Amino acid sequence: MTHPLVLQLRFARSEFVRGLDGVTEEEGRRRFEPMNSISWMVAHLTWQEQRYWLTAPQGVILVPEVNELAGYGQPATTPSLAAMWAAWRKVTQAADVNLETLNSQTLTTHLVIRGETLPESLGSMLRRMTYHYWYHIGESQAVRQLLGHKNLPDFVGAIHAEAPYIRETD
Repeated sequence: MTHPLVLQLRFARSEFVRGLDGVTEEEGRRRFEPMNSISWMVAHLTWQEQRYWLTAPQGVILVPEVNELAGYGQPATTPSLAAMWAAWRKVTQAADVNLETLNSQTLTTHLVIRGETLPESLGSMLRRMTYHYWYHIGESQAVRQLLGHKNLPDFVGAIHAEAPYIRETD
């Protein structure tokens, strides 16, 4: 059974996608300083998903360009929105394989990379990733308002239908 926190991450992902439906390539690359472009936000969340669920536990880097385009501390960029959505789909699909293995016990463990134990547990990393999506959902909606978009999606969407509260049982 998929862990309830993984379901919450997947819901945050789906709300991110829903909130950006209809954004064009040109709009996705537009930057209202000091905010980031929407394409950067997609790349940045791809970078973190890859870092947490592929690189840290397995040493896998599926999309190396997101590390330079949108890694933490990197200069602002305005990459192709279509390319970043493709990268996001590739990384999240691969990450889901790892996320399916998580349970209440493994979420309390810490990854060890090159002999060093990471300070956050897998559960804290999972929560950080989920909350990071919500942060950028808000930022992206502000950008959409500046772009003149009307009738933006209401947040939070159908959480009860898609990701209701489920008691942890394992």
